[in-house]
Amino acid sequence: MNTDQHTITISGLQVEIVRKNIKNLHLGVYPPGGRVRVAAPLRVSNDAVRLAVIGKLGWIKRQQLKFERQPRESSREMVSGESHYFLGHRYRLRVIPDACKKQCVIVRNKATIELHVRPDADVEERQRVLANWYRVQLREFLGPLMEKWQNRLGVQATAYGIKRMKTKWGTCNHEARRVWINLELAKKSSECLEYVVAHELVHLIVRHHDDAFVAIMDKHMPRWRSIRDDLNGSPLAHEIWRE
Repeated sequence: MNTDQHTITISGLQVEIVRKNIKNLHLGVYPPGGRVRVAAPLRVSNDAVRLAVIGKLGWIKRQQLKFERQPRESSREMVSGESHYFLGHRYRLRVIPDACKKQCVIVRNKATIELHVRPDADVEERQRVLANWYRVQLREFLGPLMEKWQNRLGVQATAYGIKRMKTKWGTCNHEARRVWINLELAKKSSECLEYVVAHELVHLIVRHHDDAFVAIMDKHMPRWRSIRDDLNGSPLAHEIWRE
């Protein structure tokens, strides 16, 4: 597909314009900083894009303000009493120094996560132990979801994996047919994780967020917009990301 990408300034806003072989113009504002992006048909001029953006300035400003006010986690110090999230639920962390026990994480009850670490474990090591546990838990959920949605959509990824990403919940390399899921999704609800899995696998069928993409999502996950909004409205990690 032929594409052309550049940035122009409209009423003080930096607007990313991507022209491609599509029928309609699409305007989006993306978290966390309110990045403005316009996907436009190849024949649409900059003047036409400018008019479309100006007509939506009020909406753009409201979206940017919403992202600006979105709650964010403070920097984690990895001490007892701190709040941490797993599968959309909030837990209190209980750090247990133990020279004999293997370093591990235990969900003790509906309110407490225990972090067993060496007595001399610093903040970075405590974070690493918790992150490794998140990775193991997320992988257990991810496998069945990938199988479910590959079968439902009739697609097959060559590979999928988990990694920390500052700017996206997930990515899909259309050519390599490889999907990556953000480790941060271990903290979100299972519904949010399933939405991201479905979203990325649909990209194996449709590369861009065009009408065809929306139609497939509407067919297979009618509530995807609501789930997406819940995900974007949940507390962000201390590291900044964007969709």
